[in-house]
Amino acid sequence: MLIEAKTEDFAALSRGEAPASLRLCDSPVAPPEVLAMLAELADRIRAVFAPAAWMMVEDGEIVGLISPTRPLNAEDRSLHIGYGVAPTRWGRGVATRAVADLVAWAKADPRVHALTADTSVDNPASQTVLARNGFQVVGEREDSEDGPLICWRLDV
Repeated sequence: MLIEAKTEDFAALSRGEAPASLRLCDSPVAPPEVLAMLAELADRIRAVFAPAAWMMVEDGEIVGLISPTRPLNAEDRSLHIGYGVAPTRWGRGVATRAVADLVAWAKADPRVHALTADTSVDNPASQTVLARNGFQVVGEREDSEDGPLICWRLDV
């Protein structure tokens, strides 16, 4: 299940606390510096588009995060997404279920016509998540920080 992550939720996660009535899983969903970066990104996006981030929640535990990585593209109304799962939850289908939930949300939101994402060429697990959710490979690109990436798109 996806629950919108607000500024105060990121603040709690950064303090190592669970927001609201949720619990933290047995490993952090992201390192502190990544949480800080995601909180700042969500605040910037929230100024022009909301929701700007979601917590992945299973059995009352926060097990990951998923969010737009930039505001809605005004030209083609695509939303570029990124996601991460707590390491102790890898390989359990968490990301596949969360992306499926996000696809369902996007199909119901008239502002969004497509979802896009990038995966490392060296990350077959993330490639499988997107493929299982109907995303198609639309190209490749080189990123100065992340190296070679596969570009994905799903029209909703």
